[in-house]
Amino acid sequence: MNVGLVGIGNCTSSLVQGVAHYTAHPDAPGLTLPVCAGYAVSDVRFTAAFDVDAAKIGLDLAEAIWTGPNNATRFAEVPPLGVPVVEGVLSDGVGRRVGERITARGTADVEAIAAHLERTGTEVLVNFVPAGSQQASECYAEAALLAGCAFVNCIPSVIARSPHWVERFTAAGLPLLGDDLKSQFGATLVHRALVELLAANGVRLRNTYQLLAGGNMDFVNLQDPERLRTKQETKAGGLRGADGDTLLPPEQVHVGADYIPFLADRKLAVIRIEGEGFGGTPVEVDLRLNVDDSPSGAGNVLDAVRYLKFALDHGLAGVLDPVAARLMKAVPNPMGEGAAAAGLRELLALGRP
Repeated sequence: MNVGLVGIGNCTSSLVQGVAHYTAHPDAPGLTLPVCAGYAVSDVRFTAAFDVDAAKIGLDLAEAIWTGPNNATRFAEVPPLGVPVVEGVLSDGVGRRVGERITARGTADVEAIAAHLERTGTEVLVNFVPAGSQQASECYAEAALLAGCAFVNCIPSVIARSPHWVERFTAAGLPLLGDDLKSQFGATLVHRALVELLAANGVRLRNTYQLLAGGNMDFVNLQDPERLRTKQETKAGGLRGADGDTLLPPEQVHVGADYIPFLADRKLAVIRIEGEGFGGTPVEVDLRLNVDDSPSGAGNVLDAVRYLKFALDHGLAGVLDPVAARLMKAVPNPMGEGAAAAGLRELLALGRP
């Protein structure tokens, strides 16, 4: 399958490394699904790459993933891929804090992006622009439509939750997935599991917070309050129960993010949950999580592109709800884990003879 990448940052670095690593070592630990929707990791081929950082434009994708300010953990060697990073759409894709650290250049328009996708035979386009880049995300979604590509929105911008975009992708016969990628094992997954466990055992939840810290460009970007707000909304929306209902209203959920340079691509998360148990007695849970940020999301992106290739093969269009529930934080039709698992089984049954 031919995959295009928008934003050649740490997440893309881990994804590209992951394809090289698991192609060479398919039985290595850390991969949830060695074969997903009938596709192995070795079936993933990168065909297009877009960025607005002048230091990365023109480089081979295999070289650009190591170019600063990227600082993802290096866990695989990536040979030259023959995929040049081309100039993308700037729009609102670079916030003030990030703009202080890179030389931004993005004169391409939607038509130019679409033409490059068509020329390279790209089938699935993955959006990794910084959080808060609503207009830039829409430009790439439009380009995907023009080029006949499926689209994965890995950031909190409203694409898959927008009836406008869902209707257009459905009418075009193209699958869409979003919004805001979950980590394979990250703060949202652990936070949600704890909230569900407490609620299922009679605890009345009162308040919770998730405080995050990291040293990559994602955390630089989140120092802009408006860009942090989009992340806060999807994080709060990710705390849903088994029936898909939100277990805590947004005003009782606090999410904060701090940039600490020496953490590099490590992410620290401190989670606290407060509630009332039997007899009104207090229940308090405090947890600290430390993970490498970008590799934790790469496995879910690998699943996302393989599910969307499956959808393309079988003429499925619009949002794949069980896939979205499994891989995304903010989805148009929330469902619990059981319903999502059942939906995935039904979806994959379409591919059986």
